[in-house]
Amino acid sequence: MLVILKENIDNLGRIGEVVKVADGYARNFLIPKKKVVPADEKNVTAIEHQKKLLEKKRNAEKLSAEELAKKIAAFTCNISRKTGEKDKLFGSVSTQDIADALKAGGIEVEKRAIHVKEPIKALGVHHVEVKLLPEVSTTLKVWVVKETA
Repeated sequence: MLVILKENIDNLGRIGEVVKVADGYARNFLIPKKKVVPADEKNVTAIEHQKKLLEKKRNAEKLSAEELAKKIAAFTCNISRKTGEKDKLFGSVSTQDIADALKAGGIEVEKRAIHVKEPIKALGVHHVEVKLLPEVSTTLKVWVVKETA
């Protein structure tokens, strides 16, 4: 069955795309959840108009994400943690900690956008990827320092 996506669906497509899915998947899941509409002539012409509006919105989002990426790349994040013997951290630095430090610096980023390759469990400088959009990402420099009592 051909359907038009009303929202982004992982492994299926983006808003406004016409995709072919199994009839049962469309009837039993996608249409009742209002994630798609059947691809008939009326809906296709309506979605063409929506695509133009959506493209303008995407371009504006991309520009704002690129500006935010420049801010993040220039920002240095300092996080202080308690340490034990041989400067080993108690626990690790999480994405929530990084998001909170960015927020304190005036940069609002969701913690889901922050990708840490491996847990940060040591003092020093760590490079963390921040993925704002699928096509816009940047690297953040995170300094983990010893907390002074």
